[in-house]
Amino acid sequence: MNITVDSAQVWVHDQDEALKFYTEKLGCEVLEDVTVPEMGNFRWLKVGFPGSGNIGLVLMAIPGPPMVDQSLTDQIADLMGKGFAGTVFFTTDDCRRDYEELLARGVEFVQEPEDTPYGVDCGFRDPSGNSFRLTELRAGWDG
Repeated sequence: MNITVDSAQVWVHDQDEALKFYTEKLGCEVLEDVTVPEMGNFRWLKVGFPGSGNIGLVLMAIPGPPMVDQSLTDQIADLMGKGFAGTVFFTTDDCRRDYEELLARGVEFVQEPEDTPYGVDCGFRDPSGNSFRLTELRAGWDG
C-alpha cells in the first residue's frame, strides 16, 4: 500500500474570513480554490504552509439544508464556538518564536507557550472557534 494524507477538513463559518485568517495571520498559501456550479456553487478551499507540498487544510463551510437539517448545522456551529469540533496539531522548531510572530499578526491565543513533558506547547483558535495546538517537540520524544 502507498497511502498518504492529503488534507484534513475544518468547519468554518465564513470561507472568505477563514481564508484571510489562514493566509494573512498564519502564513498559509492557497493550494486549491474551486467553485463547482453544478453542486450549488460548492466551494473547495484548501490552504497549506509553504514547503508542505499539497498537504493542507480544507476550509469547509458548515453545511445547511438540504444537505443536513438545520439542527445539525446549529450543533456543529455550537461545538465550533466552544472549541470542541476537533483540534489540529501543528509542530514547529521554535514554539516561543512562532508564538510571538503569530501574536504580532493578530492571532488570539488561549494559552501561552508552556513547558510540558513532551516539549513547549501553546494553543489558539481561528475566527470560527476551531482549536489549534502549536508544539515544539522535545528532542527524543517518541510519544
